[in-house]
Amino acid sequence: MSSCILFICQHPNVDPVVTEVARELGRAVLHATSLEDGLAHVQRQAFALVLVGYAGDPEGMLADVAAVRSNARSSLTPIVAIGLPLPMPMPHEALYDAGVIAVLTAPLSPAILRAKARFYTAAFDTQIERSRAEAALDDTSRRLARIIEAAELGIWSWNIGADRVEADERVAGVFGVPPDERSSAPLARYLAAIHPDDVASTLAEIRAAIAACGAYGATYRIRLAGGGWRWIIARGHVDTDGQGNAGAVRGVIIDATRQLEAEQQLRASEERYRTVFNSIDDGLCVIDMLFDTHGAPCNYRFIETNPAFIAHTGLVDAVGKTARELVPGLEQHWFDMYGRVATTGEPVRFENEAKGLSRWYDVYATRLGGPSSHRVAVLFTDVTERRRSDAALRQMATDLSEANRLKTEFLATLAHELRNPLAPIRSGLQFIRRAPGDAAAVSRVHEIMERQLDHLVVLVDDLLDVARIHRGQVELRLEPVDLATVVNAALETSMPLIQAARHSVDLRLPAMALPLLADPTRLTQVISNLLNNAARYTPKGGHIALYAERDGDEALITVTDNGIGIAPDALEAVFRMFTQVGQAQQPGSGGLGIGLSLVRSLVELHGGSVRADSAGTNAGSRFTVRLPLASEPASAAPPATRTLPAGVVPPRSVLVVDDNRDAAETLAALLSMLGHSAPVANDGHQALRMLPGLMPDVVFLDLGMPGMSGYEVARAIRADARYAPVRLVALTGWGGEADRERTAQAGFDAHLTKPATVEAIEDVLRQMT
Repeated sequence: MSSCILFICQHPNVDPVVTEVARELGRAVLHATSLEDGLAHVQRQAFALVLVGYAGDPEGMLADVAAVRSNARSSLTPIVAIGLPLPMPMPHEALYDAGVIAVLTAPLSPAILRAKARFYTAAFDTQIERSRAEAALDDTSRRLARIIEAAELGIWSWNIGADRVEADERVAGVFGVPPDERSSAPLARYLAAIHPDDVASTLAEIRAAIAACGAYGATYRIRLAGGGWRWIIARGHVDTDGQGNAGAVRGVIIDATRQLEAEQQLRASEERYRTVFNSIDDGLCVIDMLFDTHGAPCNYRFIETNPAFIAHTGLVDAVGKTARELVPGLEQHWFDMYGRVATTGEPVRFENEAKGLSRWYDVYATRLGGPSSHRVAVLFTDVTERRRSDAALRQMATDLSEANRLKTEFLATLAHELRNPLAPIRSGLQFIRRAPGDAAAVSRVHEIMERQLDHLVVLVDDLLDVARIHRGQVELRLEPVDLATVVNAALETSMPLIQAARHSVDLRLPAMALPLLADPTRLTQVISNLLNNAARYTPKGGHIALYAERDGDEALITVTDNGIGIAPDALEAVFRMFTQVGQAQQPGSGGLGIGLSLVRSLVELHGGSVRADSAGTNAGSRFTVRLPLASEPASAAPPATRTLPAGVVPPRSVLVVDDNRDAAETLAALLSMLGHSAPVANDGHQALRMLPGLMPDVVFLDLGMPGMSGYEVARAIRADARYAPVRLVALTGWGGEADRERTAQAGFDAHLTKPATVEAIEDVLRQMT
């Protein structure tokens, strides 16, 4: 039972992995469901390994480990904590401080447990074997000492000239010589009892001693009376006569059978130890601590290393060399830790970094030998990748938490920003309903409602742009353009917001054209967003500067303000989604926190870059955009003009199809007011039923209808030759290039994005002639 594994866990059943590994190793498992039962087992017997299972109570597990470690009977027994969940309910260090030498998390890995258990139990068996062998050697030595002390040696004397051996009773008995021949038998009679393989060497030793008239010594085997062999050690010296010639050989014999067998067992035990030492996949080494003249640990020398040592450290041919020779930059804490183990004899378990090796290690160290020994056995594992993974997981958790916080703030801001334009629109509608006769007031309310609706459309467009960019659905319409044209268009777009805040603007453009190959609409959006940002975060009556110039092969656009500024640590954060760094200093400044993110994305799509600079809070800000210049100057393109036919759009028959009844009725009312006939269908099936009787000129068709989508309705219409003259207009909230291509492929003649303006509707109807 001394080689059993003790499993302490409150769970009623033993983990199957523990049972299987123990069976493979030929070990029995003793299960203690409480600490008291476990300690009772420890008092009764020694265990090769103690496993402490996690049962949901971190403090209880620490207490169990500490109690087993502090027990005198198990103070040096390896303790492994198993079954802990991830993330760990307690720090690794707490378990190591309590006394474990390894921590295995759930689910339990049979391979890892098998490797650990094999090493610890094999080391235990080796220790037991060694202890038994050493005990046998000690016993033999004591017996020999008593024999020598009591003169109980076999004594013999060989007269060389007469070839006559005189032996005492013990020698005669060992060699099987009858009592009556003890004083007269020739040497050959004794040689006959020696193992045939040992006779020649024994004779050679005798002859060499005679020739030198010196000492004689031989070790050989003697046949036992009942069969088998015993080992004999023979020692003696050559006596000379008066003329200096060898006359006799006198000596003693000692039965060394038990001693030699013990040595053989010790060698076998050492071989098993070496096999385990070399086969374990953890790094393992034995070091000899070196101390300075003041007794402080200053270095250590490698005495033994296993093959895995190289893989875990990268150090080759370490045996015989010191740590400072191999790793000159190794930190002092390693010498202090191992020096403490060597001087106190207390084993330690810890994790620490070896910066000189650029690695982290999980280490168990224990002293070898007694108090005077300075040798330490070190079992270690390279856990660098695990530490990096842990750090990456912690960073990921931090990033996710920050992203969640930003999104929460963004949703709150979005709700606020959407309510801002919706509130005056609702109030205006209520005013018109109650005072429709006040034409002047109604006109002012209309202007307010249109302005707020435009603001609402801008917010939605920004959100859609960000979504498209993140999905990779934004395609730039590149064309030669002069930067000055784009800058003037952006300034014109942002001027209402700038004038409302009473800011002054300093515009500087170069005398020569700066040609770009760019999407003028998107580039105007970039500069306008920067101007709007400056206007929002600059107190009223501030100053904004917009400069454009050439810098080598790049165009340089700078927007500077004297507003609230940006803290140095937030300069990069302003470009992240949903970030509003200046909201605390300038409350109510508005915006969704996506404008600058949109700016960076659009600039990078053009192959450029954008950066923010600020001297700090209340020190103003500067945003710099760099764009690659085109190789050829942009030709001055004439301003786009619309050639509209004279007169009013002739009345048309228009079928409005939309599952949103309010949207359908409102559009139908608007078309009726413009002089068109506009019946309504609220789903695709109803629209197809109405078509034969109406034969409309144009169908305004919503795409996202339940039951039968607008695409399906369009395909059905285009499949019927009767409706070839009918023109189809897609009416949808999706306005990207890919969306327009899809509607064109489905047979639509035009594409309107909700909410459509009266001008856009009239333009489409003009094109339907």
